[in-house]
Amino acid sequence: MNTGTFTISIDFELYWGVRDTRSLDAFRDHLDGVGQAIPRMLNLFEQHRIHATWATVGLIFCRDREAALSAAPSKRPGYKNSALCPYRYLEQSADLDERYHFAPELVELIAATPGQEVASHTFSHYYCREAGQTAAAFRADLAAAVRIAATQGITLRSLVFPRNQWNPDYLEVLVEHGITAYRGNERGWLYAATDHDGQNAVRRIGRLLDSYVDLSGHHTYTLESCVGRLPLNFPASRFLRPYNPRLAWLEGLRLRRITRAMRHASRNHEVFHLWWHPHNFGVDTDQNIDFLERVIEEFESLRRQDGMRSLGMAELADAVAA
Repeated sequence: MNTGTFTISIDFELYWGVRDTRSLDAFRDHLDGVGQAIPRMLNLFEQHRIHATWATVGLIFCRDREAALSAAPSKRPGYKNSALCPYRYLEQSADLDERYHFAPELVELIAATPGQEVASHTFSHYYCREAGQTAAAFRADLAAAVRIAATQGITLRSLVFPRNQWNPDYLEVLVEHGITAYRGNERGWLYAATDHDGQNAVRRIGRLLDSYVDLSGHHTYTLESCVGRLPLNFPASRFLRPYNPRLAWLEGLRLRRITRAMRHASRNHEVFHLWWHPHNFGVDTDQNIDFLERVIEEFESLRRQDGMRSLGMAELADAVAA
């Protein structure tokens, strides 16, 4: 390919993504801001003709607890750590606030915005590397995700593994359900796919530092390197770490870390793949949107200078096949 590519994927989870690690009270502010952050992102994307892939937990498609339980697969993951499974919580939580768990209207808004792909983040925010779960349970989960998306007229073509726990043993299951693209992890030990226990403090601190100072490289790649058997792996290049008031004095470094990689990708005809969660913009929303605008301004400059293009994950798969 004789042009660079800017790819965005967004992991849309609501409380399902953090339920086993954060109390709702501790995370409420982040979730309260999602309903304002997503329309602002979509407005930016439409204004600048940015294509993005929204990997959405299947439960979010549902309107309430009853609909979620009706759509859930009968075969459920038998995690050794039972706290990881959302179904007991879904069934027994006395005060399940729908605002933090279900948002079919936001899914509809994303799907209706030009250039936006609604993709899968599995049905239940399924953890593919945790002890006790199986390929059979994953297959049932993904089938449920495909079914619930179809109720809104959406065909799933791409997937992001929750917690980036991509599992090579499960890739054939993706193909069985029509998934042709997934987001793999950045290269290197800092970003290796592991279970929860494997994500130790050294890795977390290393990734934090790598957001500001180049410790691990640009993590860009050619589309030709992605050619192979389906599903195709389009690895992440960088997590768009949210604004932190305590680290505001480092914002220039954070932006430079991203824009240097974008320029490298553009001039070497490679892919730069940026990702984040909507809840990352749920607090300090103005600062996070302003930062995203600066990233998009860099893309606009590279589009003018080098012809860099914006493609979602399914479009990347189409470009490889072309």
